[in-house]
Amino acid sequence: MRRREFVMFTAAAGVVAPLAVWAQPVTRHRIAFLSGGSNSGAAFEAFREGMRHLGYGDQELAIESRGAEGHNEHLAELAAELVQLAPEVIVTGSSAAAVAAKRATSSIPIVTVFTADPLGSGLATSLARPGGNVTGLSNIMEDTAGKELELLKTAAPQATHIAVLTNPGNPSHAKELRGAQEAARVLGVELHLVEVHAPGEIDNAFSMMTSVGTNALVVLGDPLFVGAAARQIADLAAKHNLPAIYGLREHVADGGLMSYGPDLKDSFRRGATYVDKILKGAKPADLPFEQPTKLELVINLKAAHALGLTVPQSLLARAGEVIE
Repeated sequence: MRRREFVMFTAAAGVVAPLAVWAQPVTRHRIAFLSGGSNSGAAFEAFREGMRHLGYGDQELAIESRGAEGHNEHLAELAAELVQLAPEVIVTGSSAAAVAAKRATSSIPIVTVFTADPLGSGLATSLARPGGNVTGLSNIMEDTAGKELELLKTAAPQATHIAVLTNPGNPSHAKELRGAQEAARVLGVELHLVEVHAPGEIDNAFSMMTSVGTNALVVLGDPLFVGAAARQIADLAAKHNLPAIYGLREHVADGGLMSYGPDLKDSFRRGATYVDKILKGAKPADLPFEQPTKLELVINLKAAHALGLTVPQSLLARAGEVIE
């Protein structure tokens, strides 16, 4: 009887020991996500996808997200709110959001994604060695506005008065505008700067374009112009018969004519790798800013046909994607 008890106990012990190992608690990291647009848009989902790919599922990761919904004046308050939650890392989705987060904390690591001009914005002292609590990916869009104007003029050679839709609350737009103005002088076109501070001003912006005789449009990349606003802008451009080029592919998917720039979703998926490194002990000061290695031209032929445009074959050959 005693032998049976001993054997049964030994067998039980052999089962219990592995269970004890399996039951070790999972470390759950807390991350904050701050966006100038929606806190549940394409960028946020792409970041979550990137984290899942690296092994951070719902059990390993808790994300507190806040979005300004295009109202950059709310970013400082939202950043302060997230800092109070003491996350391990703050991820930001725009230049203005990154600046707000940096002003809110100098100790919590910040990974900024799709940020233009991190040096000019004061986010880093060097791209190779940022030197503070901020690192991430620069979108170099401040250098693409001139190229966008050139591509638009190729697709719509009759365009002589071109509007530039900008958000003055975006710290990178001033440099983008300088690039567009230099290109405009070379191309012999006149630019009309149209400022939009909030989503409710978009309709009036198009009325203003019409009043000054605009016949084409450049939309600078900004959280204010994505989400529901992307469809609104594409519809208004079609209504006013304005060929338009955008900095983000998402506009073309929503019916816009053309886009030229880095891939938004891919950038946020890659941003997850920075968060992973920091969670494993790396310091933002030592992680170089990364820049896009590829800028993609996307053309929507359906939108072109609706505008009565025949896109030159030479331009179609340069496109990374053509939407029929």
